[in-house]
Amino acid sequence: MFDREPLRRRLVAGLSTLGLAVAETAVERLLDYVELLERWNATYNLTAVRDPGEMVTRHLLDSLAVAPHVTGATLADLGSGAGLPGIPLAIIAPEREVLLVDSNGKKARFLREAVRRLGLSGVSVAEARVENVSGTFDCITARAFASLAEMLAAGGHLLARNGTWLALKGRFPQDELTAVPAEFRVEDVIALRVPGLDADRHLVVIRRQPPRGG
Repeated sequence: MFDREPLRRRLVAGLSTLGLAVAETAVERLLDYVELLERWNATYNLTAVRDPGEMVTRHLLDSLAVAPHVTGATLADLGSGAGLPGIPLAIIAPEREVLLVDSNGKKARFLREAVRRLGLSGVSVAEARVENVSGTFDCITARAFASLAEMLAAGGHLLARNGTWLALKGRFPQDELTAVPAEFRVEDVIALRVPGLDADRHLVVIRRQPPRGG
């Protein structure tokens, strides 16, 4: 049985610690997402995290820790997997258009079902390799599916001229920072504090380099 009340308390406390004001309807939808993920995970093995309480910490709060840094009207979440951080970010900001990108068939099926069941009208799913996706986006999130250089090589074409790329990393990625392609620049590396999570988390903020002379 899925016991929502302790999960709700953990989620609300974590959101408060993060300084996020989230509507009650969004809190319930976030819990709906965890319930759906737990159910599908039993069959499809979408995440190594099995316990719903740990899903609240390691998936919801870990994803939402980056929310203050997400900007713009459009977001692409690359290598979305089970929808992280894209789905939690979409739930708390339903006005933003979000594209979830993953080439894995079973994960894409789960993403489409989650979008349908959660009523996320502004969210769409692309079952494709990142390099084959088209369009441009104000913000791109990528949860450590590759090195910074590899991420940007595959998906850099999706970043709008004045857009922001948010790469979610564990430990401070010192070696990766020097390998960022010349057409991009690392604007900041922010240490994130995720409530209830005793692990390193860093957010690498990347923007396009302005053209020379421009």
